[in-house]
Amino acid sequence: MTAILIFFCVHWFLSLFFHTFFLHRYASHQMYTASKGWERVFYFCTWFFQGSSYLVPRAYGVMHRMHHEYSDTEHDPHSPHFFKDVWTMMVQTRKLYNSFLTRKNVPDAKFTEEPLPEWHALDRIGDHMITRLIFAMGYIAFYVAFAPSWIWFLLLPIHFLMGPVQGAIVNWCGHKYGYSNFNNGDHSRNTSPWGILLLGELFQNNHHKFKDSPNFAKKWFELDPTYPVMKAMNWIGIIKLKSARVTKAEMKKAAA
Repeated sequence: MTAILIFFCVHWFLSLFFHTFFLHRYASHQMYTASKGWERVFYFCTWFFQGSSYLVPRAYGVMHRMHHEYSDTEHDPHSPHFFKDVWTMMVQTRKLYNSFLTRKNVPDAKFTEEPLPEWHALDRIGDHMITRLIFAMGYIAFYVAFAPSWIWFLLLPIHFLMGPVQGAIVNWCGHKYGYSNFNNGDHSRNTSPWGILLLGELFQNNHHKFKDSPNFAKKWFELDPTYPVMKAMNWIGIIKLKSARVTKAEMKKAAA
């Protein structure tokens, strides 16, 4: 049982970390810069830890930029206010994501003005069904070896769809439940303590107000666990955070 819990938590949090750190804060928002070498390291880690649910950074980045531009309107790729349930939202989101992935849908130029990371060789492997199946079989093999009873196998679908599951939680809950620090003209919400457990991703109201700020926490009682890691990487020299500090005056004005 201990091995299964450790495996699940490691997969959950490492997948989530590279989701928020690389796909969200880098591919979508360019909150920091990195050398080509480090970009490739982060790119590889995103693929490896998302595994069978790998999301290609370019397609993800385009779709997420659309989400900010059209937040909670009929053009939003995944606003919970236009779908009857989270499953319908996930299916529609996947369709749009696939259209950008295959390039059958050419996005408005404003969503590709800022650079989007691409690594065609890795994407060809990472997005291939055989690769996804190999990861899935690896998860199953681990559970066969260490699960004390069949009930633990019910966690496997989360492993198979880890990236989309995390995205669905953030997009559904982050625009329906919780509190608002700022009036953004949409339904974005902050959800504590889940904002902490989702590595800052559920501070959606803060993020939609200050979309270029690498720290999603804005109140004294809020904590974005990803931000201190980014500060440490910046201090060491692995990445260079862009200046997006929000002053107290800006916070006060935004909350008014």
